[in-house]
Amino acid sequence: MKYDTNNVFARILRKEIPADIVYEDEYALAFHDVNPKAPIHILVIPKGEYISFFDFSEKASPEFMYGYTKAIHHVLKSLGIQKEGFRLLSNHGILGGQEVPHFHVHIFGGRPLGPMIMPA
Repeated sequence: MKYDTNNVFARILRKEIPADIVYEDEYALAFHDVNPKAPIHILVIPKGEYISFFDFSEKASPEFMYGYTKAIHHVLKSLGIQKEGFRLLSNHGILGGQEVPHFHVHIFGGRPLGPMIMPA
């Protein structure tokens, strides 16, 4: 699958669509989800053309992977939720529930999050 340069996250990275940004560095951009599923719901997207975690893990350099992971850590630390608990989630593909074809990690927190997967 070819990366779609007009997906919503690519447009947010180019600042064509506004976002409530909480963190930005050379590796990542983190912002509040416009349709939050928990009191804390932040998206962390890498600054690169990666469709999914699988794509990211195959194509990103070790330095970029480290920088992206440290960006997620920075956001978590700034939120102060590491003691109470949080959830990191990355969806992959249609069956995984991925809605935007740009790799991203959701950070959820601020309340009990319940079971990982709801019964079918």
